[in-house]
Amino acid sequence: MVIFGGAGDLTKRLVVPSLYNLACSDLLPEGFAIVGFDLADVAEDAWKKTLTDMVDQFVKASDANAEVDQDRWKWLTDRMFYVQGDLTNPESYQKLKEKLTEVDGSHHTGGNYLFYLAVVDRFFGSTVEQIGKAGLAIEDKGAWRRVVIEKPFGHDLASAKALNKQILSFLDETQIYRIDHFLGKETVQNLLMFRFANGMFEPIWNRDRIDHVQITVAESIGVEQRGRFYEKTGAMRDMVPNHVFQLLAFTAMEAPNSLSADAVRSEKAKVIEAIRELGPEDIPLCAVRGQYDKGAIGDKPAVAYREEPDVAPDSTTETYVAMKLNIDNWRWHGVPFYIRTGKRLHMRKTQIAIRFKETPVTLLKDTSLAPNWLLIRVQPDEGIALEFGAKIPGPDMKLGKVKMEFKYEDYFGTKPSTGYETLIFDVMIGDATLFQRADNIEGAWATVQPVLDFWGNNPAKTFPNYIAGCYGPQAADAMLQRDGRSWRPIT
Repeated sequence: MVIFGGAGDLTKRLVVPSLYNLACSDLLPEGFAIVGFDLADVAEDAWKKTLTDMVDQFVKASDANAEVDQDRWKWLTDRMFYVQGDLTNPESYQKLKEKLTEVDGSHHTGGNYLFYLAVVDRFFGSTVEQIGKAGLAIEDKGAWRRVVIEKPFGHDLASAKALNKQILSFLDETQIYRIDHFLGKETVQNLLMFRFANGMFEPIWNRDRIDHVQITVAESIGVEQRGRFYEKTGAMRDMVPNHVFQLLAFTAMEAPNSLSADAVRSEKAKVIEAIRELGPEDIPLCAVRGQYDKGAIGDKPAVAYREEPDVAPDSTTETYVAMKLNIDNWRWHGVPFYIRTGKRLHMRKTQIAIRFKETPVTLLKDTSLAPNWLLIRVQPDEGIALEFGAKIPGPDMKLGKVKMEFKYEDYFGTKPSTGYETLIFDVMIGDATLFQRADNIEGAWATVQPVLDFWGNNPAKTFPNYIAGCYGPQAADAMLQRDGRSWRPIT
C-alpha cells in the first residue's frame, strides 16, 4: 500500500488507524507492506514515531484506559517504509519504483499495489498520470494495481469530467476507487440489507405509502482551520454531490440483480439520473443557502463564519444548503426528498428520516395522530428506529407516540473505528460496491450545477442568516412549510 501524502493529516488520523484496526482483526495478509510517500524530508523512524503517537490517541479517544495492541502495531510498523519525493517530479516515481521492487522481494507482496491519494485534490490527476508514465499502473503476471482517490472529485461538472478523462487515460475504470467515507458507516451499508432482505419493508417503500423523505447531515463544528479551502468550496460542493447524494441513492435505488459492484452502482446511477433538474424559476423556491453567524454550541461560544481564519470579511460562501428534490421514476413520483447539510448547527447528526402517509380516515376524531417515521441514524449512535402511535393506558381513548429502536452498540458492541476500515479492505479484495463510478460522479455534479451557476450569478445578500447552534436559516423552514410540512428537529 503506497500512501501519497504519507506524512499528512489524513494518513495520521484516518488511514493508518484503519490499518491498525484491520491488523487487529487479522484482515491484512502476511505479505503486506506500507510505503509512505511525501515531500517532507523526515527520517523513517521519526515518521513511524509520529504514527505511533496518533494511533495511541485514536485508541484512547473513546476509552482513556485502552491500550494499543503492541504486538499487532509492531507487526504493522515492521512493514512500514518511507520515501521522500515530489509528486510533480518524474524522478521521484522512479525512486518509488525502486523501493517497491525492494519491498516486493523482502515482504512477498506479489506485486499487488494499492495507491492511496491522501493529497490535495489538485494533485489527483497529475499523480495518476505520473503513476501511469512510471509503468506502475500496469497489471501483468496476475498482479493488480488499484488507485484510491479522495474527495473532492472535481469542483463542478466540467472539472469532474476533465479529471475522469485524465485518470482514465492511464487507468481502467476497474482500477479506480473513488472513496466516500460515509459509505464505510455500517448503517449506510445496512440500508441494502434492511430494504432487500426483509420482506416487511419493501412493499411499503414507495409513493403509495411514503409521504416524503428527509436526509440530514448536520455538523456542530465550524470550518476549523480550513477556511482557505472552504472559501473555494462551500457546503454544496463539499457535501451534496458526494455524501448526501450517496445516502439518497441508497435510500431510493431499486433492488439490484445481485450484490456485485456494477449491479449496485448501476441502480444508484439510475436514481441520480432521475432527479429532476431545477430550472432558474425553481431554484429560489427549492434551494436554500445559509451562512452561520456568531452564537454558541451548547455552552461554548462560536464565532461567525466571516470571523474564521482565512475567510473574507464579506464572504458569500454558503455553510448550509437545503434542497427539495424530486425523483422522476415510477417508485418515487410525487414524493419529495428534502436534503440539508450545514456547519455550526445544533448538534452533529446524520440521519435519513422517512415519513409515512397518514391513514385516510381517523376513527379518533378528537385525537391527533402520531406521525409514523422510520429513522435511520448514520452517526452518531448508529441504529434504526420506528415511531408510531399507541394507546395510552387508561379509560380514555388517547394516543401517544412510541418508538421501537435498534442500536448497533446494544446488539453488536462497538470499538474505535474511522469508517475507512471496510473501504480499505474492499479495495484490497477488489470489491468496488461502495465506491463511486465515473457516471455516478458526473450525474451528481450535473444535478447541482444549475444551482451553483444560479448562485454564482446571484451572490447572497442576506449572509449571515443563521446563528451558530440553531437548526439553520428560516428560509429552509419556509421551504417545507410551503408544502405543509416541517423538518424533524435535530436532536
